[in-house]
Amino acid sequence: MALSREAWGETPGGAPIIAYHLTNNAGVEVVVLNYGCTIKNIFVPDKAGNKVDVVLGYDDCTGYFDNSCFFGATVGPTANRIANAKYTIDGKEFVLPINDGPNNLHTDMNNGFHKRIWDAEEGEDFVKFTLKAEDGDLGFSGNRVFELTFSLGDDNALKLHYHATSDAKTLMNLTNHAYFNLGGHNSGSCLDHVMKMNSSAYTPVANSQSIPTGEIATVEGTPFDFRQEKTLGKDIEADNEQLKFVGGYDHNFVVDGADGSLKEFCCVSSPATGITMKCCTTLPGFQLYTGNYVKNVPGKEGAVYDFRHGFCLETQFYPNSVNEPSFPDCIFGPDREYDTVTVYQFV
Repeated sequence: MALSREAWGETPGGAPIIAYHLTNNAGVEVVVLNYGCTIKNIFVPDKAGNKVDVVLGYDDCTGYFDNSCFFGATVGPTANRIANAKYTIDGKEFVLPINDGPNNLHTDMNNGFHKRIWDAEEGEDFVKFTLKAEDGDLGFSGNRVFELTFSLGDDNALKLHYHATSDAKTLMNLTNHAYFNLGGHNSGSCLDHVMKMNSSAYTPVANSQSIPTGEIATVEGTPFDFRQEKTLGKDIEADNEQLKFVGGYDHNFVVDGADGSLKEFCCVSSPATGITMKCCTTLPGFQLYTGNYVKNVPGKEGAVYDFRHGFCLETQFYPNSVNEPSFPDCIFGPDREYDTVTVYQFV
């Protein structure tokens, strides 16, 4: 196990951007940035022993200054969508930026946590990032301290451990927005990937704005049923209203048996490379997104990323949970610390 660091440019304000390289004895290497706690690269040996970079991203820091697709970004303090860009805690209304139709998406496009420098603490096989946010920052209550630790084991498991505290009740729902393509970041469509989920239910959306209706619906008999292995592309063009709303998969799935312990929720593999990724989380849900809105984005090594060239598995509390009493509680504060784990393991 090893951790190394390299200077990787500066922010527009002159703050140094550092790339941290986590490597293990099995040939896996993960590169993360202190800018936005961003996953820049994940190199994994394929079935022929060649190293393959399995996440989409950019060759230099300037790409991440815009990054409208959120490639590799850690999103916070709240990910996904909040209806009408507002919510209430104990009778007090909080208003967020309106940046996705009439709603809020991923907190703030320009000044969210994915656009900030995090402090870093280096360990032998981990790097721990810390970010402080004052009461009122981005429309959220509480003086808060957020921590995200990336660690890599010799079992090829990349672990993301999130922890946060607040001195007031506040909304928290962080995620990482890595786009995976296990055939290689520059290999084109990911629809040949074979996927199996431990998810018997999902949260349908009301319309193209992607706000859940509040229903928790069975996947039985729908294109959302991945309980048996199938390719990602098998049903993506089905005559289904939910798929048509968002141009493919962009929905929250319910983790079967979610109880706060670490549960495997998905296993996906590329037939081209033989790389398989097992995914586990302590969270109750995850967003499967198939890159439906990615169009002609210049990426690493001269690649141009397009429609469905990558998929996301964003672990989370359900979208708009704060406004849906029947959804899992995502309010934290002095009496409830935020503490979650997500693991992506390559086998």
